[in-house]
Amino acid sequence: MARSTWKGPFVHPSLLKKVDTARAGGKNVIIQTYSRASVILPHFVGLTFGVYNGHKFIPVMVTDNMIGHRLGEFAPTRTFVAHTAADKKADTKAA
Repeated sequence: MARSTWKGPFVHPSLLKKVDTARAGGKNVIIQTYSRASVILPHFVGLTFGVYNGHKFIPVMVTDNMIGHRLGEFAPTRTFVAHTAADKKADTKAA
């Protein structure tokens, strides 16, 4: 179920504080965060976030197309290991 519109988008308060200090400093630093559920706001555009995926911080450069999405959408938590050629050969022999 979606969040009520009168509440507004969720952004962790400490993340907003980090964004404000990064904007004031003028340096392009990676803002590390564990808050994958935070929504990307328009004044996040141009900043780089290090979003934690459970193992390491994945750098995410925010663009205009990302506004309204959540930070966690751009830092996958699972790595796909491709099917091996040996698995494909075993499937063809079994059939």
